[in-house]
Amino acid sequence: MIRVKICGLRTLADVQAVAQAGAAYAGFNFFPKSPRYVTPGQARDLALAAPVGLAKVALVVDALDEMLDALVETVPLDMLQLHGHETPDRVAEVRARYGLPVMKVLGVADESDLAAIFDHSVVADQLLIDAKAPKGAVLPGGNGVAFDWRLIAGRRWLRPWMLAGGLTPDNVAEAIRLTGATQVDVASGVESAPGQKDPGRIAAFVRSAEAAAPKPKVAFRMPG
Repeated sequence: MIRVKICGLRTLADVQAVAQAGAAYAGFNFFPKSPRYVTPGQARDLALAAPVGLAKVALVVDALDEMLDALVETVPLDMLQLHGHETPDRVAEVRARYGLPVMKVLGVADESDLAAIFDHSVVADQLLIDAKAPKGAVLPGGNGVAFDWRLIAGRRWLRPWMLAGGLTPDNVAEAIRLTGATQVDVASGVESAPGQKDPGRIAAFVRSAEAAAPKPKVAFRMPG
Protein backbone atom coordinates (compact mmCIF):
# COMPACT_ATOMS: atom_id res chain seq x y z
CA MET A 1 0.00 0.00 0.00
CA ILE A 2 1.29 3.45 -0.96
CA ARG A 3 0.23 6.43 1.14
CA VAL A 4 0.13 9.81 -0.64
CA LYS A 5 0.50 13.31 0.78
CA ILE A 6 -0.65 16.30 -1.25
CA CYS A 7 0.93 19.46 0.15
CA GLY A 8 0.09 23.12 -0.22
CA LEU A 9 -3.71 23.01 -0.21
CA ARG A 10 -5.33 26.44 -0.31
CA THR A 11 -9.01 26.00 -1.15
CA LEU A 12 -11.97 23.85 -0.25
CA ALA A 13 -11.86 22.45 -3.79
CA ASP A 14 -8.26 21.34 -3.12
CA VAL A 15 -9.29 19.46 0.01
CA GLN A 16 -12.20 17.83 -1.80
CA ALA A 17 -9.98 16.75 -4.70
CA VAL A 18 -7.41 15.25 -2.33
CA ALA A 19 -10.07 13.37 -0.38
CA GLN A 20 -11.80 12.09 -3.52
CA ALA A 21 -8.50 10.88 -4.97
CA GLY A 22 -7.85 8.79 -1.87
CA ALA A 23 -4.75 10.54 -0.51
CA ALA A 24 -3.81 9.86 3.10
CA TYR A 25 -2.41 13.28 4.06
CA ALA A 26 -3.44 16.89 3.37
CA GLY A 27 -0.64 19.42 3.82
CA PHE A 28 -1.07 23.10 4.70
CA ASN A 29 1.87 25.45 4.11
CA PHE A 30 2.55 28.14 6.71
CA PHE A 31 5.74 29.54 5.12
CA PRO A 32 4.82 33.14 4.14
CA LYS A 33 7.13 33.28 1.11
CA SER A 34 5.48 30.27 -0.54
CA PRO A 35 2.78 30.64 -3.23
CA ARG A 36 0.99 27.89 -1.27
CA TYR A 37 0.86 29.86 1.98
CA VAL A 38 -2.32 29.91 4.02
CA THR A 39 -3.06 31.71 7.27
CA PRO A 40 -3.97 29.71 10.37
CA GLY A 41 -7.54 30.97 10.02
CA GLN A 42 -7.81 29.79 6.43
CA ALA A 43 -6.26 26.45 7.32
CA ARG A 44 -8.70 26.01 10.20
CA ASP A 45 -11.66 26.24 7.83
CA LEU A 46 -10.04 23.80 5.40
CA ALA A 47 -9.09 21.34 8.14
CA LEU A 48 -12.61 21.35 9.56
CA ALA A 49 -13.95 20.56 6.08
CA ALA A 50 -11.62 17.58 5.63
CA PRO A 51 -13.23 14.16 6.00
CA VAL A 52 -12.41 11.93 8.94
CA GLY A 53 -9.32 9.88 8.19
CA LEU A 54 -7.53 12.48 6.07
CA ALA A 55 -4.48 13.45 8.16
CA LYS A 56 -3.93 17.19 8.40
CA VAL A 57 -0.26 18.23 8.33
CA ALA A 58 1.21 21.68 9.03
CA LEU A 59 4.38 22.61 7.11
CA VAL A 60 6.47 25.16 9.03
CA VAL A 61 9.99 26.48 8.53
CA ASP A 62 12.18 27.21 11.57
CA ALA A 63 9.05 28.21 13.50
CA LEU A 64 9.40 29.61 17.00
CA ASP A 65 7.21 28.44 19.88
CA GLU A 66 5.05 31.56 19.72
CA MET A 67 4.07 30.82 16.14
CA LEU A 68 3.53 27.11 16.82
CA ASP A 69 1.43 27.86 19.92
CA ALA A 70 -0.96 30.00 17.89
CA LEU A 71 -1.03 27.49 15.05
CA VAL A 72 -1.85 24.48 17.21
CA GLU A 73 -4.49 26.44 19.11
CA THR A 74 -6.20 27.54 15.89
CA VAL A 75 -5.98 24.59 13.50
CA PRO A 76 -7.06 21.01 14.28
CA LEU A 77 -3.86 19.24 13.21
CA ASP A 78 -2.67 15.64 13.15
CA MET A 79 1.02 16.26 12.49
CA LEU A 80 3.70 18.96 12.37
CA GLN A 81 6.15 18.95 9.45
CA LEU A 82 9.42 20.74 10.21
CA HIS A 83 10.94 21.93 6.94
CA GLY A 84 13.71 24.21 8.15
CA HIS A 85 17.10 23.81 9.81
CA GLU A 86 15.70 22.21 12.96
CA THR A 87 18.25 20.16 14.90
CA PRO A 88 17.41 16.79 16.45
CA ASP A 89 17.14 18.55 19.82
CA ARG A 90 14.62 21.03 18.40
CA VAL A 91 12.59 18.21 16.85
CA ALA A 92 12.42 16.46 20.23
CA GLU A 93 11.46 19.73 21.92
CA VAL A 94 8.59 20.41 19.50
CA ARG A 95 7.34 16.84 19.80
CA ALA A 96 7.29 17.03 23.61
CA ARG A 97 5.74 20.52 23.78
CA TYR A 98 2.77 19.90 21.48
CA GLY A 99 2.09 16.18 21.84
CA LEU A 100 1.71 15.81 18.08
CA PRO A 101 3.64 13.49 15.76
CA VAL A 102 6.50 15.32 14.08
CA MET A 103 7.75 14.75 10.54
CA LYS A 104 11.23 16.12 9.85
CA VAL A 105 12.20 17.06 6.31
CA LEU A 106 15.76 16.29 5.24
CA GLY A 107 17.18 17.59 1.96
CA VAL A 108 19.41 15.33 -0.14
CA ALA A 109 21.82 16.33 -2.89
CA ASP A 110 24.62 13.80 -2.43
CA GLU A 111 25.70 10.98 -0.13
CA SER A 112 27.08 13.37 2.48
CA ASP A 113 23.51 14.41 3.31
CA LEU A 114 22.44 10.92 4.42
CA ALA A 115 23.98 11.04 7.92
CA ALA A 116 21.52 13.73 9.01
CA ILE A 117 18.64 11.43 8.11
CA PHE A 118 19.78 8.84 10.64
CA ASP A 119 20.40 11.51 13.31
CA HIS A 120 16.82 12.79 13.03
CA SER A 121 15.32 9.31 12.82
CA VAL A 122 16.11 8.88 16.51
CA VAL A 123 13.73 11.69 17.54
CA ALA A 124 11.16 12.25 14.76
CA ASP A 125 8.01 10.20 14.25
CA GLN A 126 8.42 10.27 10.48
CA LEU A 127 11.01 11.46 7.97
CA LEU A 128 10.46 13.20 4.66
CA ILE A 129 13.38 12.72 2.27
CA ASP A 130 13.30 15.65 -0.17
CA ALA A 131 15.58 17.18 -2.76
CA LYS A 132 17.85 19.81 -1.24
CA ALA A 133 16.76 23.26 -2.36
CA PRO A 134 18.90 24.73 -5.17
CA LYS A 135 21.45 27.34 -4.10
CA GLY A 136 19.75 30.69 -3.73
CA ALA A 137 16.23 29.24 -3.75
CA VAL A 138 13.63 31.17 -1.76
CA LEU A 139 11.64 28.06 -0.89
CA PRO A 140 13.04 25.15 1.15
CA GLY A 141 10.87 22.75 -0.85
CA GLY A 142 8.19 22.67 -3.53
CA ASN A 143 10.72 23.66 -6.18
CA GLY A 144 9.89 20.77 -8.52
CA VAL A 145 13.46 19.45 -8.29
CA ALA A 146 14.32 15.77 -7.88
CA PHE A 147 17.50 14.23 -6.48
CA ASP A 148 19.28 11.06 -7.54
CA TRP A 149 16.94 8.42 -6.11
CA ARG A 150 19.70 5.82 -6.31
CA LEU A 151 21.27 7.47 -3.26
CA ILE A 152 18.54 6.02 -1.03
CA ALA A 153 17.60 2.89 -2.98
CA GLY A 154 17.10 0.02 -0.56
CA ARG A 155 17.97 2.08 2.53
CA ARG A 156 15.96 1.84 5.73
CA TRP A 157 15.78 4.12 8.75
CA LEU A 158 14.41 3.86 12.29
CA ARG A 159 11.14 5.59 11.43
CA PRO A 160 8.61 5.53 8.58
CA TRP A 161 9.71 7.78 5.74
CA MET A 162 8.23 9.59 2.78
CA LEU A 163 9.78 10.50 -0.58
CA ALA A 164 9.46 14.00 -2.06
CA GLY A 165 11.15 16.23 -4.60
CA GLY A 166 10.16 16.69 -8.22
CA LEU A 167 7.53 13.95 -8.21
CA THR A 168 4.79 14.03 -10.84
CA PRO A 169 2.08 11.66 -12.07
CA ASP A 170 4.55 10.60 -14.78
CA ASN A 171 7.54 9.68 -12.61
CA VAL A 172 6.14 8.72 -9.20
CA ALA A 173 5.80 5.02 -10.09
CA GLU A 174 9.45 4.85 -11.16
CA ALA A 175 10.51 6.65 -7.97
CA ILE A 176 8.61 4.17 -5.82
CA ARG A 177 10.04 1.14 -7.61
CA LEU A 178 13.59 2.48 -7.42
CA THR A 179 13.60 3.62 -3.79
CA GLY A 180 11.14 1.24 -2.16
CA ALA A 181 9.18 4.19 -0.75
CA THR A 182 5.78 3.35 0.71
CA GLN A 183 4.82 7.02 1.14
CA VAL A 184 5.19 9.91 -1.32
CA ASP A 185 4.65 13.66 -1.13
CA VAL A 186 3.88 16.15 -3.90
CA ALA A 187 3.12 19.87 -4.19
CA SER A 188 4.18 21.53 -7.46
CA GLY A 189 3.87 18.29 -9.43
CA VAL A 190 0.07 18.40 -9.26
CA GLU A 191 -0.36 22.09 -10.08
CA SER A 192 -1.35 23.99 -13.21
CA ALA A 193 0.47 27.09 -11.87
CA PRO A 194 2.34 27.83 -8.62
CA GLY A 195 -0.14 27.32 -5.79
CA GLN A 196 -2.96 26.26 -8.12
CA LYS A 197 -3.85 22.59 -7.61
CA ASP A 198 -5.18 20.60 -10.58
CA PRO A 199 -7.78 17.99 -9.52
CA GLY A 200 -7.02 15.86 -12.57
CA ARG A 201 -3.31 15.76 -11.79
CA ILE A 202 -4.02 14.98 -8.14
CA ALA A 203 -6.16 12.00 -9.12
CA ALA A 204 -3.58 10.84 -11.67
CA PHE A 205 -0.76 11.11 -9.13
CA VAL A 206 -2.60 8.99 -6.56
CA ARG A 207 -3.51 6.40 -9.20
CA SER A 208 0.07 6.16 -10.44
CA ALA A 209 1.44 5.84 -6.92
CA GLU A 210 -1.02 3.18 -5.88
CA ALA A 211 -0.43 1.20 -9.07
CA ALA A 212 3.28 1.02 -8.22
CA ALA A 213 2.69 -0.75 -4.92
CA PRO A 214 4.38 -4.17 -4.82
CA LYS A 215 1.94 -6.94 -5.58
CA PRO A 216 1.55 -9.55 -2.84
CA LYS A 217 3.16 -12.86 -3.69
CA VAL A 218 0.77 -15.77 -4.08
CA ALA A 219 2.07 -19.07 -2.74
CA PHE A 220 1.78 -21.97 -5.15
CA ARG A 221 0.36 -25.14 -3.68
CA MET A 222 0.51 -28.53 -5.30
CA PRO A 223 -2.89 -30.16 -5.73
CA GLY A 224 -3.80 -33.19 -3.63
